[in-house]
Amino acid sequence: MRSYLKILHDVFEKEIQDREVSRSTSKYRRRNDFLDALLDQKEDGAELSRIELKSLFLDLFVAGSDTSSDTLEWAMAELLLNPEAMARARSELDEIIGEGKQVEESDVCRLPYLQAIVKETLRLHPPAPFLIPQKAECDVEIFGYTIPKHTKVIVNAWAIARDSEIWADPTCFKPERFLRSKVDYRGQHFELIPFGAGRRICPGPLLAFRMVHLLLASLLHAFCWKLPDGMGQRIWTREVRNHSLPR
Repeated sequence: MRSYLKILHDVFEKEIQDREVSRSTSKYRRRNDFLDALLDQKEDGAELSRIELKSLFLDLFVAGSDTSSDTLEWAMAELLLNPEAMARARSELDEIIGEGKQVEESDVCRLPYLQAIVKETLRLHPPAPFLIPQKAECDVEIFGYTIPKHTKVIVNAWAIARDSEIWADPTCFKPERFLRSKVDYRGQHFELIPFGAGRRICPGPLLAFRMVHLLLASLLHAFCWKLPDGMGQRIWTREVRNHSLPR
């Protein structure tokens, strides 16, 4: 782990150094991204140390990559156990993208069933089941319960998304439920909050939207996936289709 962490820190260090060199030149065109904002703190007298910068980037990198890969694995597992849903997703990809063509990020908005699969996966398997702990800033009463000031509050997003009073067949994998529903996962509908909601919402939904949809679509479009015949275990296999996996 130490060697892998060093590799990541070296990557972050190079990005920081390159940006500092660029910012020092007269031809620099400001990007207004997160790194620029953090480096601006130096000019305002609230500079973060180098180790603090790299540790912050490490937290963001791990939080963004692990959660996305976990969601992708759960989506594939559910599709393998629900071949009809997988067949429908592959049919949509063949119709919209076309066999032999690569899936592009811009194609995702034209794939409603794929989006429904991701929503259903996030409903059943939120990457952070209890979200991030919150703290009450003052005494508050909610539905007859008094929450004292400074109480740590943990939201059970997993239980909310499986509540039988809200969801029909809550434990079943049914992407179709989102084809006729406007419920989204970006914090506006409290029955589905895998990223949280409000001012403390996860900053990564847009990144997750791009990564998970594009990776899942590419895997489904380039390979035939199924469980081995006669086996009930959750083992994955694949057959290469007539075209290669998009790079």
